[in-house]
Amino acid sequence: MVETADDLSTPLGQRTARAKRRYRLPFTGTQALAVVLGLFLVAYAGFAIFNDNPLGGEPIAHIALRQATPAVGEKPVATHPGAAGPAVKSATPQAAAGEQKTVTIIDGSSGARHDVTISSDGPDKVAAEAAPAMMVDPRLLEKSRYGMIPVVADGLKPFTAYAAEADRARAAKMPVVAIVVGGLGVGAAKTTEAIMKLPAAVTLAFTPYGSDPAKLAERARAQRHEILLQVPMEPFDYPDNDPGPQTLLTTLGAEQNIDRLYWHLSRFQGYAGIANFMGARFVVTDAAMQPIIREAAKRGLGFLDDGLAPRSVAATLATSQGMPFVKADFTIDAVPTLAEIDRALAKLENLAKERGTAVGVASALPISIERISVWIKALESHGIMLVPLTTAMLKSKSS
Repeated sequence: MVETADDLSTPLGQRTARAKRRYRLPFTGTQALAVVLGLFLVAYAGFAIFNDNPLGGEPIAHIALRQATPAVGEKPVATHPGAAGPAVKSATPQAAAGEQKTVTIIDGSSGARHDVTISSDGPDKVAAEAAPAMMVDPRLLEKSRYGMIPVVADGLKPFTAYAAEADRARAAKMPVVAIVVGGLGVGAAKTTEAIMKLPAAVTLAFTPYGSDPAKLAERARAQRHEILLQVPMEPFDYPDNDPGPQTLLTTLGAEQNIDRLYWHLSRFQGYAGIANFMGARFVVTDAAMQPIIREAAKRGLGFLDDGLAPRSVAATLATSQGMPFVKADFTIDAVPTLAEIDRALAKLENLAKERGTAVGVASALPISIERISVWIKALESHGIMLVPLTTAMLKSKSS
């Protein structure tokens, strides 16, 4: 037995208190936490990879149908996979004619609930209430390197397919006015205000910018508005006054400008035509405008000139291509005051009576939307019809 120094110095009859060795784990707490986290990530990745759910991660809208118990022998409602908007996955009994049903639509992203009471005239009624009013025709789309862009298919043009409904026979017999409110898509609040407050016959023009112009354009079309795409073009004081990314420039070649045009065309779909966004220098430059008008005409679109450049060559070029065209007569809110807006609307009304057709453009300022809405309510009593822009284009072309 080996004696230590402590053993030799300890008084006789007393034991030395030996220090006990602490038991230590083979790993630290941080290492243990890392292992647990790693196992969780592996399990999550395995679930994501091997879980067979093709709609995983997609927003979901739930529709609950509340109705009376069906009578014996009634047939179930078939699901319509082709209908746009939320789909009813479970079959529900068809209600008897004249019965009322309440459809509760629950937004899968916000959780907002909307109850709509409808008559039970058949399964198509439910689909019609839930689906957008106007759908983009996939035949009229062509893939570009930026995304889908308009194209003519089987003789059908986007101008014709996406023109808003109007009583054109009646419009041919009386003075008409078309109003285009532009600059939309940037600023969801002002865009939504224009969509919801203005009558469906008012045409809405969207710039290609904004976080989600496609969603706002779709909402406009769901409210029966005809829409246009505003293409940014070079103004005289460019670049001090810059319309935005991918602006069409007089200093670029035709191929470069057409490539930029494709970028704009791909930002959203369902528009009947295009319009210049700024562009006072571009629209007066024949060499720059000619390829753009030719390309837009080839793709079945109309063209609106905002009328701010007196020497614009758009009208001549559009006519040579057989392209639906119209030039705006007034900027309604060039001076955005109540008195000046009302004065411009009165001038537009007088011009329609004199010439048969008048076109006004405005921005989505709250005062502009308010005054236009008030003015439109009295328009029919003055013997003038408010029409979508495409109807005014067709009437101008035939007159």
